[in-house]
Amino acid sequence: MSELAGGRCYEDLTVGLVMHHVNGRTISTTDNVWFTLLTMNTNPIHLDAHYASQTEFGKPLVNSTFVLALLTGLSVTDVSRYAVNLGWSDVKIPAPVFEGDTVYARTEVLSARESASRPHMGVVEVKTTGVKQDGAVVMEFRRTILVYKRGHEPRAIGPLGDRAGQ
Repeated sequence: MSELAGGRCYEDLTVGLVMHHVNGRTISTTDNVWFTLLTMNTNPIHLDAHYASQTEFGKPLVNSTFVLALLTGLSVTDVSRYAVNLGWSDVKIPAPVFEGDTVYARTEVLSARESASRPHMGVVEVKTTGVKQDGAVVMEFRRTILVYKRGHEPRAIGPLGDRAGQ
């Protein structure tokens, strides 16, 4: 781990490493509605309980792009505190997420290589799996990130000074 609590550098992300992210998040109706409206998604499956009651799901589905963002966010402390996203791929949604579900995540490092254009960074591919409270897998995706090598990561320096030494 880097000196700053919560954050791995390129050297820490070894192929085969599996990280079970500590926090889970219960998704509320407000989360679902606000995210759906914010992104201008007009599909009533996310917004209209009466409409959703007539589908095979029987109730509103949580917006899948919210779930993608949430699972990515749950992984940041462990995976990409010192990284920038290059992209997501192979997003799969094997089971629905409903308002009131609690989502958890784990991430596995699939590959790691030095960056050809940025010698102070490496390129890492990970696979994140999201599960809900009953253990059902609700989403899987791959993410490619550009990660700082140890000693090159940005420091959190603000009005209180360098917090890395705490």
